[in-house]
This record gives sequence, C-alpha cells and structure tokens, in this order.
Amino acid sequence: MKILHTGDWHLGHVLYGYDRTEEQQQMLRQMVDIVGVEQPDVFLLCGDVYHTSQPSASVQTMFNHALVQMHHASPHTTIIVTAGNHDSATKHEIFRTPWQQLGVYMIGTLSADKPDTHIIEIPGKGYVVAFPYMHERVMRSGIVDDVLHKVSERNADALPVVLSLHTALSGSDFAGHDDSDEKTIGGIDTIDVNDIATDYDYLALGHIHHAQFVHTGRHNVRYAGSPLSVSFDECYEHSVSVVEISRHGARPEVRTIAISNPHPLTTLPIQGFAAWDEVLRQLVDFPADLQCYIRLNVEVADHLPADARQLAQQAVEGKQCRFCYINATRANTVTQRQTQQLTVQEFQQLPPIEVARMFAHDTGAVFDEQMELMFNQTLQALNDTTD
Repeated sequence: MKILHTGDWHLGHVLYGYDRTEEQQQMLRQMVDIVGVEQPDVFLLCGDVYHTSQPSASVQTMFNHALVQMHHASPHTTIIVTAGNHDSATKHEIFRTPWQQLGVYMIGTLSADKPDTHIIEIPGKGYVVAFPYMHERVMRSGIVDDVLHKVSERNADALPVVLSLHTALSGSDFAGHDDSDEKTIGGIDTIDVNDIATDYDYLALGHIHHAQFVHTGRHNVRYAGSPLSVSFDECYEHSVSVVEISRHGARPEVRTIAISNPHPLTTLPIQGFAAWDEVLRQLVDFPADLQCYIRLNVEVADHLPADARQLAQQAVEGKQCRFCYINATRANTVTQRQTQQLTVQEFQQLPPIEVARMFAHDTGAVFDEQMELMFNQTLQALNDTTD
C-alpha cells in the first residue's frame, strides 16, 4: 500500500495581517501534482485542515476544489481527511455522505459506539484506522486498541495497517511551537507512544509541524509536518511524506517531497540578535525582488526608537518583501542566556537544533539557515539509521 501522508495545512492562516491565500493555493497545486505523479492508494490528511474552526467560505471552497482536483488526478486514490484540534469536528462531518461518492472520507467526530466508522478498507491494499483529534484521556481508554483489534480479525491476508492520529507524543521535536513544553505541545497534553496499541504498520501523525520520526525502534511512527510555515521559528524543510508498505509486519519505506513556498518566512539577522541600527541597515539593503515575510530580531540596550516600526515599513517600500514585526529582547537577557548553566535535565529537554545553535554561538561559528538545513537533514538521516 502506498500512502501520501500530510497534515496541519492551517488553511486560512493570516500572518501578521497578511493574507496567505496565494501561498496556500500554490501549496494545494503542488499537492495535486504530487498525487498525479505518485498515484497513491491513500491520501491521508491528519488534521488541522483549517487554522480556525470558523474558516471563511472562500477558504472552504479552496480546500474542496483541491480535493476534487486530487480525485481527478488519481481517481483510484482513497482520500481520508481527519479533523484536528483547530478544526470544527461537526462541520467536518456535514458532507461526509456526498464526499464518499468521490472516495473521500471525512472523519470529524469520535464514534465509540460505531467503531467501523473509523475503519477504511482499501480493497486488496490494506486498512486505514483514522481518528480525529480526541482528548488524551479518551485515547487511553482503549478505543484505539479496540478498533485495531477489529481490523486484525478481518485482516486474513496480512495486508498493511495504517493508524492515523492527531496528537502530541512526548519526546518529539516541537521546534516552532511557541506555546509548548515537555508536557504540552500546541495546547495538547503529550502522551507516551507506548500508551498506544502497536498492532499497526505505520502510525501517521498530525499536530506537530516539524516532519520527524518518533523513536520506537520500529521506524514506523511519523509526523509528516506542515507543508507551509505557520511561524518564523519553523525554520526547517516542509514536505509531504510518501510511505510504502509491502505487507502487515513489514518496515515502511518513507521518502519526502519538499513543498516550496513563494513567500518564505525570513528573519534578520539570519542568526541571533543585533542592535537596531545594524538590523535596520540589513533591512534597507535587503534585495528588492525577493518575495518573503520578514521578522527583525533586535537586541535592545535601552529602548527601541519610537518610530522603529515606521522606519522598518519605510525600508521595505517598493520592495517585494513584507515586514511583519520586531522581535525585541533586552541586551542583558541575551547575555544572561549566553552565560547560563543548564542542568542535565534542562539540557536533555533541549531540541538538538537548539544545542547546535548554542554551541555555534559559544564558539563563534557561523550557523545560518543553510547550516541549520544541513544539520536537520543529517540528524534525520542518523535517526533513520538508528531506528
């Protein structure tokens, strides 16, 4: 069975007042093209289709149009869309019946009394057990185990079994999620992967925006990540995952296809913070033809000029870039962060990329966006090898 795994599209997201419809439409066109080329058995979208539970009519139309285009690009592909914590569960279900005429399954609410609702059989290929976002206590109640057990009873031909969840697993790299710590990610309490039944061949996850495997020793638990950055701190490649599983019990083969953004999110300076005059100079010198959003990281000794935002807006007049905001921090805060001593527990909780940034800063090494991308690619390759 061949699956295209994605999630966390956040359609309708507005970035500091800027409408992102053009980027989202471009992303959707790439998705349709990938479906046409790959011809998967399953297209699996693991929650957070929209950024809010009340998306506009135009945003919903954009999404519906993309689903129809995917169906035309690969008519045999079964499309499965689950609701995430950002989505309206009930609205997700409204057009479930007509959508199924096009091979599209919309899973918005938990049907504990009708477990077959969550089992989608792909004839001759395998099974997908698809759940929407549900509270962590409900997940631990055994509903996932019960449905997987029903699948195992039917799966006489040892076909691949895929489980889809929208949740936060402890031990994940949640870089880019501002409201997160080791116990809560993006407003959802973390759970241990060992609390989830294991009778699946691949666990397709949504919620965390950084594409990654979660360590289980089986190389089969993965976040596909978001196809577009939602925040400036999501400074990593965004992609869709292509998953192929030969039979039940086999190791999944996974590769990624990058999704490009015509308006990437850029921070000045590229690394760390700088004084206001230096940051403003970089903004003035920024190429006029580069289309991107810009955040300014400013180290403030006393206070920012009263007209700092106005000066930044003037610096980008006539340019293709879009100034978003000034991310200011006090100079003593930066110094304090540079010299702080971490406990072993604090160090263990740091994402690897943050450790690398701290090391580069302390040694004076250059660790720009290209270096970060190379670091993440190397880390992913290492994870793939050790899993």
